[in-house]
Amino acid sequence: MKKKSFDSIDALKAFVGEPAVSGDAIVIDQAMIDQFAAVTHDQQWIHVDPERAALESPFKTTIAHGLLTLSLVTGWYHRCFDFPNRKMALNYGFDKVRFTSPVPCGTHLVGSFELAKVEDVKPGEVRCFWNVKVQGEGAERPAMVAEWLMQVRY
Repeated sequence: MKKKSFDSIDALKAFVGEPAVSGDAIVIDQAMIDQFAAVTHDQQWIHVDPERAALESPFKTTIAHGLLTLSLVTGWYHRCFDFPNRKMALNYGFDKVRFTSPVPCGTHLVGSFELAKVEDVKPGEVRCFWNVKVQGEGAERPAMVAEWLMQVRY
């Protein structure tokens, strides 16, 4: 996948409304789910107990934590986009995050980014509003949708 490059604020502004850029699929396996559970201390059985999930879960397998799905966004972002000449970037946060369907273990997730708006903050600095969608390959609905704000200084 070739990265989309933004070498200036004007380049970012010109990209507003263009089709979404998608990253490569990431396989959500049990090892990844278990590592995330260990780091976050979220050991709920629906995530970390495959035998119990097979018997009791409506999904018949473990599912990824919603916050695991969300945490993958930055990795896709850095693999999709390049910012030559950028002096700094700050994760400004999320105005909206929704986990719209489960991510069963073994899912191949793809993240995509559409630049909805760019606002001037001060000379040489803008706030970018990205519509983010994370979806399992072949899934009917996205697993997560979000509005993500990144502040960029050139």
